[in-house]
Amino acid sequence: MALPLTVSMSNKWSRKKRHFPLLAVLLLVFLACSIIYIEFSIQQIHQSPDHVLHSQRQTSSFTYVKPNLPKGASEVLDGSSSCNSTRNYSGKKIRWVGTDAESNQRRSISQENSCDVFSGKWVFDNQSYPLYKESDCPYMSDQLACHKHGRSDLQYQHWRWQPHNCNLKRWVATEMWEKLRGKRLMFVGDSLNRGQWISMVCLLQSVIPANKRSMTPNAQLTIFRAEEYNATVEFLWAPLLVKSNSDDPVNHRLSERIIRPDSVLKHSARWEHADILVFNSYLWWRQGPVKLQWSGEENGACEELDGLGAMELAMGAWADWVASKVIPLKKHVFFVTMSPTHFWKGEWEAGSKGNCYNETRPIDREGHWGSGSDLATMRMVDKMVTVINITQLSEYRKDGHPSIYRKFWETLSPQQLGNPASYSDCIHWCLPGVPDVWNELLFHFL
Repeated sequence: MALPLTVSMSNKWSRKKRHFPLLAVLLLVFLACSIIYIEFSIQQIHQSPDHVLHSQRQTSSFTYVKPNLPKGASEVLDGSSSCNSTRNYSGKKIRWVGTDAESNQRRSISQENSCDVFSGKWVFDNQSYPLYKESDCPYMSDQLACHKHGRSDLQYQHWRWQPHNCNLKRWVATEMWEKLRGKRLMFVGDSLNRGQWISMVCLLQSVIPANKRSMTPNAQLTIFRAEEYNATVEFLWAPLLVKSNSDDPVNHRLSERIIRPDSVLKHSARWEHADILVFNSYLWWRQGPVKLQWSGEENGACEELDGLGAMELAMGAWADWVASKVIPLKKHVFFVTMSPTHFWKGEWEAGSKGNCYNETRPIDREGHWGSGSDLATMRMVDKMVTVINITQLSEYRKDGHPSIYRKFWETLSPQQLGNPASYSDCIHWCLPGVPDVWNELLFHFL
């Protein structure tokens, strides 16, 4: 959500060569329409303050069911799946046998420390920041390489997060590698978490000789390896945490979101052996109602729940896995809170139109909240899991998004570049930039 704006191209180029120019044009048109559709959908959602409050969450009683692994072809859930019928949410929740989910301690990480490092301000620092150069990271994503794609102002790279009453631990790549020696660090979530993973790789890779490091792409799971530390930094695509019809990291532009709430084990089988886990999930739940298709349900029957309720259900299943399976002394688990969007300039500059395009400085009004941060979601998450709270500090950074300085499959055309109101990416973050600070926070707490 993050909304990765991607399309499947796997079969497009198998046609006869004489059709190549026409197919290329049609593909580019489809891609452009996809990007416009998705980002416009998010803007429309953010315009409506009650976008997640119209739900069928009418039940006051819950039935707990045991999580399971889907079995058999009838349990397949992918981009071609659909609901043949839909009814209101029945009230089922997930719980491991023998686990009292309500008694487990859920806490904000700031409660464990004498200083709240999430409360502070951005300070311009062109001596110490950025922590790496965009051009020096061979693993940089074109979607996040804003300078490469035409952004001339580089102030967004030079801001340092300064907590009010203490200092963040200073980033040292070799010290982070020592923390990771013999371990697996895995980021799990959507394209925003993938951006944080790319940031971490760029922060770490420069101290590893080129012949001692490698990147193994595997679509859903991508792995960076550092040989001399016997360590990996990985990214697993799982935007809704539980099994969903959006689990294909490329082909997930779908008309409806369908999840299997009791199938968190589908993804946990891949992440459970990691030593340090960093999760996120947020924007994908803000596209309207979510369909629930429980394992074993016959004839494609679904239940429907609003976005916040569905996220709470999925995160409950995830948090219950953490509570029942994680031994704190052996494994670190963090949940990164929601990453704000900046689609409406009028929220930080009264009476103005536009979005994050052409913004060059952070918001300097402490405590600012915009429609890109849903406070009901924030409250729900904070009650449930241990969090790294990046929301408020990122809320100030209206200047940190790629806007039109990015590339998905193709560089934006002159016509698209001239229309930032429609083509600005105000969701993701330029690198070097804001996600580097998220990783400094992670380093601070490890």
